[in-house]
Amino acid sequence: MVEIVDLTKQFGDVTAVDHLNLKIPRGELFTILGPNAAGKTTTIKVLTGLIKATSGLAFLAGYDVQRAPMEARKRLAYVPDYPFLYDKLTPAEFLRFIGELFRLRVDQVNAQGRDLIERFQLGPYLHQPIEGLSHGTRQRVAIVSALLHDPEVFVIDEPMVGLDPHHGRVVKDILQERSREGMTVFLSTHQLNVAEEVADRIGIMHQGRLAALGTPMELRRHSGSDGPLEQAFLALTEDESMPQGDGLLGK
Repeated sequence: MVEIVDLTKQFGDVTAVDHLNLKIPRGELFTILGPNAAGKTTTIKVLTGLIKATSGLAFLAGYDVQRAPMEARKRLAYVPDYPFLYDKLTPAEFLRFIGELFRLRVDQVNAQGRDLIERFQLGPYLHQPIEGLSHGTRQRVAIVSALLHDPEVFVIDEPMVGLDPHHGRVVKDILQERSREGMTVFLSTHQLNVAEEVADRIGIMHQGRLAALGTPMELRRHSGSDGPLEQAFLALTEDESMPQGDGLLGK
C-alpha cells in the first residue's frame, strides 16, 4: 500500500534521506520515529508529493506519487504537525469545501462526518470562524476533514500536538479502528509512548536511513533492552558513528 524504493533526497550538500527502502502493507498502523533531522519530515513530504525526490521512487496504493500524482492523492489523506486551515471559514464550511475537493455530495459529507464530529466533540464549534479556535480544536478539525473521503492511506505527523488526553485517546482509537478496516497509517511522532501503544510496526530513522524496523518487542530485543521503548530508541540512535542501516530490517 505504501512502498518507498531506494529513495534519496538531497538539499545541496546535505543528504536528508539516504537510499531509503520501506514497504507498508494495507491495514498496517506504521509509526516512524527518529531524532531531529533524521529525515522523517522529508520522507513524508516526498511521499505526499510536496517535494520531489533526488532519486528513487515512492508509491501510494500502487501509484507513483511523481508520475501519477492525482491518482495517488485521491487515495491519500495528510495532516501535518501544523495543518493549514482557511481561517475565515467555519469548520462546517471547511468540511464541505474538503468534501467538494474529493467530489463528495453534501449528504456524503454529512454521513461521513457525523460520527467523527461527535467523537471529537466539534458540535459547539461548527459555526464559529476557524481563526478563533484553539490549536487543539483546529487539529481536531484537520483530522476530521482528512478522514471524510475514507482514504486508503493516512499520513499524519505529530497527531497529538495540542490535543488534551481525551481527544488524544480518540485519535489513537480511530487510527487503530481504521487500520483494522484496511486503511494504511503512516504516523510520525516524537512521543515514544504513543508509538509503543498503537503501532503494529515501528521504523527508527537515523541520519537519513532506517536504523531499525520491527514491532516494539522486536526493537527492544534487538537493542538488548527489556525496558521501555525509550531505552531501545536511545540505544539505536545515540551513537553518531553507528553504521547506518545495520538495524533489524526487512521484518
